[in-house]
Amino acid sequence: MHSFSELIGNCAGFTLSALKEVEDKSIEALQTSGATPPVKALQMVRLEKVILAVGIFSMFEAILQDRLNCKNGFAEAKSILKQSSNTELLSRFSDLELAINALKHGRGRSYHALIAKNGGSLNSRIKPPDEHFFLEGDVSEITTLIDVNDNFIHSCVEIIKQVSEEIEKIRPEICL
Repeated sequence: MHSFSELIGNCAGFTLSALKEVEDKSIEALQTSGATPPVKALQMVRLEKVILAVGIFSMFEAILQDRLNCKNGFAEAKSILKQSSNTELLSRFSDLELAINALKHGRGRSYHALIAKNGGSLNSRIKPPDEHFFLEGDVSEITTLIDVNDNFIHSCVEIIKQVSEEIEKIRPEICL
């Protein structure tokens, strides 16, 4: 069986490619008409990217719990990253965990922690507490606290790969 990090990279690429086709067709349709279906299609694309990011990261947590034989896969992964002294990766992984939690749970602890860190190491916009839109007038915008774009998805995949590699260095008996 191939590693999760390899499969998820291929899966994300495939999904983003399919979403790009829908996005391009919808934008083209909006050039001649302001009809509702292409607007809804653009919003669907944005929502699907959020679902993809949350799903990727949630699946990774399940894989970690299974392979590391623990109840909290992220806590165990962070503990291993601390052992390896890879503080930069630990920080990026922790910030991504906060972002995913903000996507899942809204304006709670994780969202406020990200705001306090001014987004930390994220390469995506975080909606400020007093804002309702990332870009007012953007018909594709959906209600979410993190602007999940292709770069955010690629970042999720890359961090999962790097965390997996680091865990496998420290615990060579583990195959993620």
